[in-house]
This record gives sequence, structure tokens and C-alpha cells, in this order.
Amino acid sequence: MDKKTIIGILLIGVILVLYSIYTQPSKEEIARLKIQRDSIAKVEQAKKAEIAKQQAIADATTQQKAVVENNDSSVVKNDSLKNKQIQKQYGEFSDATQGTRKFITIENDLLKIKISTKGGKMYSAELKKYKAYDKTPLILFTGDSTIFGINFFDQNRSINTDNLFFTPSVSKEKLYAKDQPVKISFRLTASEGKYIEYTYSLAPDSYKVDFSVKFSGMKNILAQNTNTLALDWSYYVRQLEKSKMTENNYTTIYYKPYKDNVDKLSSSGDDKEELATKVRWVAFKQQFFSNVLIADNYFPNVVIDQQKLGEKGYIKKFHANMMLPVDNMGTTQTYPMSFYIGPNQYNTLRRYSKIGNDDNLQLQKLVNLGWTIFGWVNRFIVIPIFNFFNQFINNYGIIILLLTIVIKIIILPFTFKSYMSSAKMKVLKPEIEEINKKIPKEKSMERQQATMALYRKASVSPLGGCLPMLFQMPILYAMFRFFPTSIELRQQGFLWADDLSSYDSVLHLPFNIPMYGDHVSLFALLMTISMIFYTRMQNQMNPAQAGGMPGMKTMMYIMPIFFMAFLNNYSSGLSYYYFLANVITFIQMYLFRRFVNEDKLRLQIEQNKKKKHKKSNFQKRMEEMAKQKGRR
Repeated sequence: MDKKTIIGILLIGVILVLYSIYTQPSKEEIARLKIQRDSIAKVEQAKKAEIAKQQAIADATTQQKAVVENNDSSVVKNDSLKNKQIQKQYGEFSDATQGTRKFITIENDLLKIKISTKGGKMYSAELKKYKAYDKTPLILFTGDSTIFGINFFDQNRSINTDNLFFTPSVSKEKLYAKDQPVKISFRLTASEGKYIEYTYSLAPDSYKVDFSVKFSGMKNILAQNTNTLALDWSYYVRQLEKSKMTENNYTTIYYKPYKDNVDKLSSSGDDKEELATKVRWVAFKQQFFSNVLIADNYFPNVVIDQQKLGEKGYIKKFHANMMLPVDNMGTTQTYPMSFYIGPNQYNTLRRYSKIGNDDNLQLQKLVNLGWTIFGWVNRFIVIPIFNFFNQFINNYGIIILLLTIVIKIIILPFTFKSYMSSAKMKVLKPEIEEINKKIPKEKSMERQQATMALYRKASVSPLGGCLPMLFQMPILYAMFRFFPTSIELRQQGFLWADDLSSYDSVLHLPFNIPMYGDHVSLFALLMTISMIFYTRMQNQMNPAQAGGMPGMKTMMYIMPIFFMAFLNNYSSGLSYYYFLANVITFIQMYLFRRFVNEDKLRLQIEQNKKKKHKKSNFQKRMEEMAKQKGRR
């Protein structure tokens, strides 16, 4: 990219921002549109009310005529017809279509689970130690939109247990697991000895809910050749965090194939996967919390899909359809499972990764720490250091500061090596400029060969300042993964930031800037300023690179602006860490300058020039490439 291209990109960006501001409606226009919408809504509401009124009058008239014209026998006949329709649709489960929905709560100090007699399902789940972003109780899911039922064919009828009434094994409305586990069963009865039973068990201080499905005497009810039953599970995912955009990026369905690695759907939008393989667990995962259904054995195959929602207060709709194998329905058959309903905390998930017959469920992979080397950095360096300081310090801003200092000390040798390489390049700058003056730009091959010869004589590698930086990149990216997924930072304030896991805002804008947002993050702004100063310092330390690639030099100053736009809506803890890292780097560079004598360095380079040097393989390849370029 040359300077004209970069200026063009900047102008396009400025035009887009100005256009969005110019086309944004004024407060008067917004108020006028609101009045128009309200007026239209009132008219439509009045029309609907009038139509409903007229329909009610017509229905009442029809009903009065029916009462006059029909006798009691006709009423009985209608009830009989209705019963026949229910019997035809639900067969032996027809009695379970009638009932009154009641709720029974099982809870401990961590969880509060409300179970409905209609469907025998978990109607809602509350995590008692946490709050939503608006300080209301953190309810992971709730409402009639929650579906959890078994679909099967009763001869030629399709039946879903989610619509039928179960009978609880206890009459109490609340069971509290204080000192010992609580257990409750919900039975859907077809006839004597024929039933489906759900059993829930909750232990004290546990995020795990043991769950099992029991079938008894179902052989003559199920359609012939039935070898699987479908367990249908879905609900609307509620917004729990301050930044809906960030929460959406970390909200998706995870699953673990049997004896294979954890995988997931794309978090960017709608997605669907038909898994024609054994699956050990399926997780409805959000940024900081998950609801995981774990089979003690496995599900033969699973279909999962998600839909992105635009409604306020909701993120996505999750759906999973899991098969339960049928062996011998003539006797009793039980499917043991369990739910993990809790935080995405790395060590907590590792503790629950031993359930049933599997010693390693890999639940901790619900915390996305990055792949390969980036994940290793987080698991073996960042998380242990963070947890160590967390034992003694409650202020997470101070913990991030100490974490930054420790990491900068670990990579200090690489930083020093990078500085020394830049210092050597600075000493050689006059000689490089002299080469550029003697050899015209048109003879680029000769200029490159002369420059490489100078580097070889001085024992200086042009990549000496870049290679140490490559060793630091895994840590920078690991931090990019660590902060937005660290539940310890959730709703923890520091200075002006009220939540280090989300963005900080010191100024709310009356308009929205594309790619930036409608607020100003001070930590992101400080990070950008420090990054610009760091870039300027690097250009001063490595003048050969700065002078040789003017387009790249300009690009290096533009990059911090792009980072500011991106991090403005990201974790303030991450911006704070990058800012601290830059400040500590400034201090290190200042100390390096104080203790590194450039005159001695120049003398060392002059002594290196007098020695006889052998060309390195890298230098040979560079010279060969230059020769080939010159021949063309």
C-alpha cells in the first residue's frame, strides 16, 4: 500500500462516518415519526377492538340460539365427540391431556430449578450467586417457550410428552438441598404398569442436576420397529450481559462427539448440524454460563440448530433433537443423564468433567482459550498466575496490573534482544543512507546486495528485531481470548469501568458511528494513544525500516485507530491490559537506553566488520532472490 492508497481509505472512512451522521434523523423528526406510529397503532388497535366486539356479539347470539335450539342430550353428544377426538389423538395417554399445571421447586445454595407438572420439564433455572447485567436475578431460561419432551409414535399417533401432565412423587412445592440431596419424580401414566417417568436429583452446593428417563411397559404402546425415541430440547436464549454484540459472539451450541474432541456451531449467525455419530453431550452455551445435557453413555445421533433473534432481551434460539436408543421396551428401561447448569469457569468445569463412565468430558473447553499454542499459554501461564493473585487480592484491576508485570518480566529477554537489534540498526543508519545515495533507486538489486553485505560484516540481522516479537504474539492473542471469557472479571469494577468483562463508557454519543459505536471507551482511547507513542518510539529505534517503507510507516500509525474502533465495544479489561503493557514497555526502553552505551555498540560493530564472515543461508537466499529479480 502506498501513501495515496492509505489516504484514499481514510477519506472513504471519513465520508462514511459523515454520511451516517448527516442522514441520521433529528430529534424533531424522531418525535414526529413516533407520534405517527402511535397514531397508526391506536387506529389499528381501535379497529381490532371493534372487530373483536362485533365477533363477540355474533358469537354470543349464536351461542344463545344454540342453547335455545339444543337440549341437554346434544351437549352430552358434543362432549362425547370431543372425548373421542382426544382418545383418537393420544390413545392410552388421553387422560394426561387434562390437568392443572403446578410448579415444584428444587434448589440449593447455587441453583433454583422450577419444574412444571405440564411436560414434567424444567420450566426455569436461576443461578443464585449471579445477577444479570441489569442487576435482576440471573435466570438462564424460563417460560412456556421452553420445550423439553420425548416424541414417539403410539401406533399411528405422534405424541409429544411436553404437552401432557405428569404426576409428581411428592406434594411439597419446594425441596431444598441443604445437608443432603433432594430427589423428585414425575410420572406420565398410560395405564397400569405403563408409564414414562422423569427423575431429578440435586445435591447441596452443586451445579449438576442428575436426570433420568424411565420407560415401563411401553412395548405394546410404541409403533412396531421403533428403535429410537426423540428427545426434543429448545429454548430462547436470554440476554444476560451488558454488551449484546459481544455476548452474541460467544453464544452458540457446543457438543462433544463420543471419544472425540469438542466442536461447535458457528456463533456468527444461523447454523445447523446433523451429527450422524455418537454424541456424549450437548451444551447451550452463552458468554459466561452454560446449560449442558450429558448422557451417561451417549446419544446415537443428534440434530442441533440455532437461530439469531432480533428481539430485545434475547440473543438466539437454541434447539437440539437427540435420539434415545430402544432395546427392550417389554421391560423397564432407564436412560441416566445429567445437566450442568452453571458458570463457564475453567477450573469449575474441569471439576465437573468426570461424570458417569467418562473421566474426561472436556467441559472446560466451553471456555474458548484459543487453539493450540494460544490455549497452552492461557492454561499453563495466564490462568495459574491470575488464580494465584486472586487468592490474596480482591481488586481485579490490581490483579491485571500484577499479571501484566509478571508476563513482561517473563518475556523480558525477548524484549531486550529486540531492543539491541533496533539499536544496532540505528547505529548503521548513516552507512545505509550512504549506500542509498551512491546506488540509485533504479539499481535495486545492487542496493540490496550492498545493504546485505553491510549487515553481514557488522554481524547484524535485519530480522533480529522481528523474531523476538513473534515469541510475544502468542501471549498477546492469548490475552485477547482470556479477558472476554474470564467470568471472574464479570461485573467487577475498576476506576471508571463498572464491568471489566465488557466495555467501559465515559461518554455516550447522541449518534452511532459505524464500526465504533455510540459511546467512548476511555481504556480503549488510552490504549490507542499509548500504541501510537510506542509506534513512534519503534520508528525512532529502527530508522532503516521507517525510512525504507514510508507506506508501511503510515500504516503503522493507522493500525492503532482500527484497534480503537474494535476494542471500543470489547472487554475493558483487555484494553486496560494492552495499555499497561505499552506503559511498562516504555519504562523498559528507557532503562535499556540508560544502560546500553551506543558508543560501545558502535565500536563492537566496527570490530565485527574487521572479522571474516561467512554468509548465512538466509543472506544467501536473499541475495539469490535479488539476482533473480534483477534478471527479470
